[in-house]
Amino acid sequence: MKNWADHIPHPLTICDKEGVILYMNSKSIESFKKDGGEGLIGTNLMDCHPEPSKSRLKEMLKNKNGQTYTSEKQGRKTLIHQFPWFESDEYKGFMELSIKLPKELKNIKRD
Repeated sequence: MKNWADHIPHPLTICDKEGVILYMNSKSIESFKKDGGEGLIGTNLMDCHPEPSKSRLKEMLKNKNGQTYTSEKQGRKTLIHQFPWFESDEYKGFMELSIKLPKELKNIKRD
């Protein structure tokens, strides 16, 4: 039986409260294929991120606060939503959902 997250059509990565990757859905495994794909499960996100991302990640894990931002690679914007997850009100770690934005949105500017 597939995990509920396998049905999400976007990369989803889940880590524990220490930053260790617990789960990657199939889209996430494919997205991070050149970095190790499924082999990243069990590794720590701190080892994958340079500064200042590493410090921001440490802060998020400690304070249980998320963030949402866009990233652009090869002319394509991606929405990144990182948020804490809980089970029975117990903080367990973070999830990261990555959504490629339609090309027609790439030139939208903020006010």
